[in-house]
Amino acid sequence: MAKPNKTVTTDASVSDFIDAIPDAQKREDSYALIALMEAYSGHKAKMWGSSIIGFGHYHYQYASGHEGDAALLGFSPRKAAISLYISCDMEQHKPLLEQLGKYKMAKACIYIKKLSDIDESVLRQLCQDNIAYLKKTYQVS
Repeated sequence: MAKPNKTVTTDASVSDFIDAIPDAQKREDSYALIALMEAYSGHKAKMWGSSIIGFGHYHYQYASGHEGDAALLGFSPRKAAISLYISCDMEQHKPLLEQLGKYKMAKACIYIKKLSDIDESVLRQLCQDNIAYLKKTYQVS
């Protein structure tokens, strides 16, 4: 039997979560990311689990049979870095990522220390491309 997703939407307050962040720069960056991601997703920010702020959602199912729901766009203002959850074809986006600025990367996650370390116009393009990719690939609502 498949395990249910650990990270699901909750009714927790996004602003309460952000306002509890000790680092003033992370709070400011979080509110800026909310404005950006709400504009590009067309969805209001919601808490996913206890520490992820997500926008919209899509349903995925892999060839293995594993399936679940995830946010179209999301981020988490973690202590070490802000994690940006952006799924897209990394090979196709390599030129954009080269222009992004100062970041580290995992499979579908971009880690930044602060928003001013990256080019926001490149981030906006990645967000748009991410949503287009997800709409083409998965069941988006």
